Amino acid sequence: MEPGGDAARLGLGPAAQALPPQLLLLPLLPLLLGRGLRVAAAASSSSGAAAEDSSAMEELATEKEAEESHRQDSVSLLTFILLLTLTILTIWLFKHRRVRFLHETGLAMIYGLIVGVILRYGTPATSGHDKSLSCTQEDRAFSTLLVNVSGKFFEYTLKGEISPGKINSVEQNDMLRKVTFDPEVFFNILLPPIIFHAGYSLKKRHFFRNLGSILAYAFLGTAVSCFIIGNLMYGVVKLMKIVGQLSDKFYYTDCLFFGAIISATDPVTVLAIFNELHADVDLYALLFGESVLNDAVAIVLSSSIVAYQPAGLNTHAFDAAAFFKSVGIFLGIFSGSFTMGAVTGVVTALVTKFTKLHCFPLLETALFFLMSWSTFLLAEACGFTGVVAVLFCGITQAHYTYNNLSVESRSRTKQLFEVLHFLAENFIFSYMGLALFTFQKHVFSPIFIIGAFVAIFLGRAAHIYPLSFFLNLGRRHKIGWNFQHMMMFSGLRGAMAFALAIRDTASYARQMMFTTTLLIVFFTVWIVGGGTTPMLSWLNIRVGVDPDQDPPPNNDSFQVLQGDGPDSTGGNRTKQESAWLFRLWYSFDHNYLKPILTHSGPPLTTTLPAWCGLLARCLTSPQVYDNQEPLREEDSDFILTEGDLTLTYGDSTVTANGSSGSHTASMSLEGSRRTKSSSEEVLDRDLGMGDQKVSSRGTRLVFPLEDNA
Repeated sequence: MEPGGDAARLGLGPAAQALPPQLLLLPLLPLLLGRGLRVAAAASSSSGAAAEDSSAMEELATEKEAEESHRQDSVSLLTFILLLTLTILTIWLFKHRRVRFLHETGLAMIYGLIVGVILRYGTPATSGHDKSLSCTQEDRAFSTLLVNVSGKFFEYTLKGEISPGKINSVEQNDMLRKVTFDPEVFFNILLPPIIFHAGYSLKKRHFFRNLGSILAYAFLGTAVSCFIIGNLMYGVVKLMKIVGQLSDKFYYTDCLFFGAIISATDPVTVLAIFNELHADVDLYALLFGESVLNDAVAIVLSSSIVAYQPAGLNTHAFDAAAFFKSVGIFLGIFSGSFTMGAVTGVVTALVTKFTKLHCFPLLETALFFLMSWSTFLLAEACGFTGVVAVLFCGITQAHYTYNNLSVESRSRTKQLFEVLHFLAENFIFSYMGLALFTFQKHVFSPIFIIGAFVAIFLGRAAHIYPLSFFLNLGRRHKIGWNFQHMMMFSGLRGAMAFALAIRDTASYARQMMFTTTLLIVFFTVWIVGGGTTPMLSWLNIRVGVDPDQDPPPNNDSFQVLQGDGPDSTGGNRTKQESAWLFRLWYSFDHNYLKPILTHSGPPLTTTLPAWCGLLARCLTSPQVYDNQEPLREEDSDFILTEGDLTLTYGDSTVTANGSSGSHTASMSLEGSRRTKSSSEEVLDRDLGMGDQKVSSRGTRLVFPLEDNA
C-alpha cells in the first residue's frame, strides 16, 4: 500500500497525506463510536424484548397450568359426588325391592372400584416428572424445598418416599394424583361427623343397661385382640423373611401397630340390618357400644405404640420403662380427650341455657355445630385424640345441651349430623374402592394377607368368647351362645381402620398394612355384611322387636315373687339391685348437674346447702320454678320404671301401662306424686316405686332385673 493512499482517497491535502494512516482515523472516531453504540443499544433492546416475551410466556404457561389444575380438581370432586348420587339411587332401589344381601357401603365400594378401573386404564398419562435431582450431601428429607433455577426460586413440598425399585414407575397421570386425597382430610373433615353422630344418637337405655359388658369388650377386648394379632403377624413376618418374601424392614412394633388399627371394628352393615329388621335390642346395644368405644380405644392404642421408644441403640427391642411410659401415654391421652370432650359439651350447655339463642334457631344450630366440630380440632391441636373427644362431646351434648335447644334446633341438629354421617361414611367407602386402583404405594403380599385374615379370626375369637364367659358369671341376663356367635361374626372392619392405615404410608411396612387393611375391609363388608340376614335366622335371634321392649322373662333375668299380697321388702331390694350401678351417679346428676346445665331437675335451692342460696338462685333456671312437676327425664329410661312391672295371671300378661293379653287382670298403682327434695325419693319416683302400693291376688308379680353390666 502506498503511503498516503488512504488520505488521497479521502480527498485530503498534501500535508495530511504525509501523516501516518492511524492518525487519519481520529476524526472518524466519534462517527464510528456512535454507530457502535447504536448497534449495541439495538442488540440490548432486542435481548430485553426477548426476555419480556419469555417472562410473558412463562406467566401464560403458569396460568394455563393453574387453570388445568383447577379443572382437574373440579372433575375429581364431581366424580365423588356422582358416585354418592348413584349410590343413593341404588340404595332406594334396594330398599324398594327389599334387597338385603348388599349394604349401601358395599355398593359405594363397588362403584368406587369401577371408577378406579376407568381412571387407571382409561385416562391418558401425562408427564409430571422431568428430571431427578441428587442431593447426596443431605442425610434427611425436607418438608419444603426452594430450588434456584436460573436465578428464579421455586418452592416444592414433600409428597413422600419412593422406593428405588419404583422410581421409574411413578404414576404420571395427573388425574390419578388429584383423586388421591391427603389423609388429613379423612381425620379432620370426614371422621368428626361420623364419630359425633354415634355419640349424639346413642340410645342411652340399652347402652347403660349393658355398660359393664360394653366397656369390657371395648377396652379389654380390643387390647387382647391387638396383642394376639400383633404377635401372630410377627410370626408371619418371620416366615416371609425365611422364604424371601420380605424386601424391607418390618419390626415387632409395626406388627403391634397393625394389630391396633385392624382391631377397630365398624359393623355398620350389620347394625343397619339390625335396625331395619328390629333385631334384639341388647345384641344391638352390645355391638353398637363396642364399635363406638372400640374405635376410640384403637386410635389411642395405636398412638401409644407409635410413642414407644426404648432407650439404647435398638429402638425396637422390649424395654420395661418404655412400655410403662406407653401405658401412661395411653391413659393420659384417653382421659385428657375424654375430659376435653365433656368440658366442651358442658360449655355449650351453659351457653345455650343462659342466653336466649333459642329465639334464633339458625344461630343456635350454627353454634351447636361449630362447638361440636371444634372439639375434634381442639383435641388434635393439644396433642390428644379428636375421636375420643368428639365422641364424648356428642354424648354430653345429647344428655345436657339437647334439652336446652328449641324444638327447631333439636330437629335440625339431629338431621344435620345424620346427613353428614351418611355422606361422610359413604364417601370414605367410595374412596376405598377407588384407592385400590389409584393409590400409588400398594404392596401386595399373599402370605401377609392370608396371615392377617387368620390372625383377625383368632383375635376376634379370643376377644369374644373368654370375655363373654367371665361377664356371664356376673350377669343375670346372660349373653347366650347365639349372641356370642353373632358378635364373633359381626367383627367387620371399616372407616376407622382404613383412616388409621392411610394416615401414614411412608414406609414399606405401612404400605403393606394399608393394602392388607383395604382387602380386609372389602371382604368383611361384602361377605360378612351380606351374610348377616341368613346368620340371624340360623342363630334363631329375635327380629321384629320393639326397641322399648325388654327381653323375654327367664330364670336368669327375672325374679318371681309369689303370694297373695305385696312384698314391699322384696320390691325395694329388687329395685335397688336393678339400679345399684347407676344410683350414685344418677343422684348426683339429677340433683346438681341437670339443674345447673339444663332447664330440668329439682331447684338447686332444695338440693344445695342453705349457705349456697345465692348461687343456687343464680344457676337455677326460671322454668324449674314455673314447672313444679317436671316431666320425666329421658335419661332415666335405662333404670327400672313402672312400665317394667309385669303382672301375669294364667296365660295372660298385664303391664303397668295397661296392655293386656287374652284374659282379664287388674293392677292398681295408687299413691301421691309430690315434689321431693332428697335424691332417694326422687329416684324412687323415677323408678316408679315410690309411694306406690301393688295389690294382686292369685297372681305372680314379675320384676325384671336390669343390671346386666
